[in-house]
Amino acid sequence: MTAVTAPHQSSKSLHSAVTYVKVLLLRQAAFLKVVPNWISQEKEQNAVDLIGEKAINMKKVVLVTGASGFLGGRLCHTLLNQGYSVKAFVRRTSDISALPPPTSTGDFQLAYGDVTDYSSLLEAFSSCQVIFHTAALVEPWIPDPSRFSSVNVGGLKNVLKAYKETKTVEKIMYTSSFFALGSTDGHIGDETQVHTAKYFCTEYEKSKAIADKMALDAAAEGVPIVPVYPGVIYGTGKVTSSNMVALLLVERFNYRLPGYVGQENGFSFCHVDDVVQGHIAAMDKGLPGERYLLTGENASFKDVFDEAAIITRTAKPRFRIPLILIEAYGWLSVLVSRITGKLPLISPPTVDVLRHQWAYTCEKAKMELDYNPRSLKEGLTEMLPWLKSLGLIKY
Repeated sequence: MTAVTAPHQSSKSLHSAVTYVKVLLLRQAAFLKVVPNWISQEKEQNAVDLIGEKAINMKKVVLVTGASGFLGGRLCHTLLNQGYSVKAFVRRTSDISALPPPTSTGDFQLAYGDVTDYSSLLEAFSSCQVIFHTAALVEPWIPDPSRFSSVNVGGLKNVLKAYKETKTVEKIMYTSSFFALGSTDGHIGDETQVHTAKYFCTEYEKSKAIADKMALDAAAEGVPIVPVYPGVIYGTGKVTSSNMVALLLVERFNYRLPGYVGQENGFSFCHVDDVVQGHIAAMDKGLPGERYLLTGENASFKDVFDEAAIITRTAKPRFRIPLILIEAYGWLSVLVSRITGKLPLISPPTVDVLRHQWAYTCEKAKMELDYNPRSLKEGLTEMLPWLKSLGLIKY
């Protein structure tokens, strides 16, 4: 005989269930009312504790090596403006006038050291989640060529070593160079190109090619390093050897460079702000071990000077200066440099570079990183009035 539940027992059970649901709903409503007030009264860390293990603190601590440089300084400003906490790794002797002042909140701080000094670099790595290794010795010629290896190769070696000793680092962005891929005489290069290593125009090129292999080998071993390859970087900012377009425009508009130099489609020109955004996009979307060319418009220095002439309504250069004359000037400049201690604008290795083409496509970065480089015309339209405002050129 089947047991039948009494009506009053069924009603009691239903009533209890409804009451229980009501209590849960009331508690949830009360919780939702209390939480916003609590969060508004407490610091951000309390909110993170409330959410628990699922909470992610979006204010990542980022270390930028070479922060006093043309690219590194611009990167620091952009990262800070985007809400990151930034450590700028600089030498005691570096010109840091272009960097923002350190903040009391610690959102921007200076970390002193040198990439060739492992202990100072390891200390700077502390508490950082992302490393932007932009530090490099960028010159076509210096009296002591061994410094290229110690800074550009040894510096990356120390970065990789410090990563292994630091538990917090999640990703390393390594600023390589188009030189690491080699010249592209007669074709447009991409990320699959490998330097032949048979000949190097400059010691800088050699050091970046060696460091590039080191970065890729590290990625193959599981290090989360993403190498990016800027072209010839230009734009407003520092007028140094890292901003060669600015230096040559100053020479051109001060009548010290009457003609033009180099090959057709000799270089891939990229604006510094585009390269900065490319670095940040590679941090967000780039895959370890994948190469990303952050280049731009492929053009010659004649194209640069012609565009500058159109923008400023001045005369275009009418002739190509023979490389043999540039080379003779380069040797003379090196002799003068050894006496004065001032590095030359033109040197024999520079002439070797000008004998080749260095043209690359950035289609991969456009597709995978949403990289969007501006045209040479756009970049120069911004840059020329800036040089004029500094009193460096007249037109």
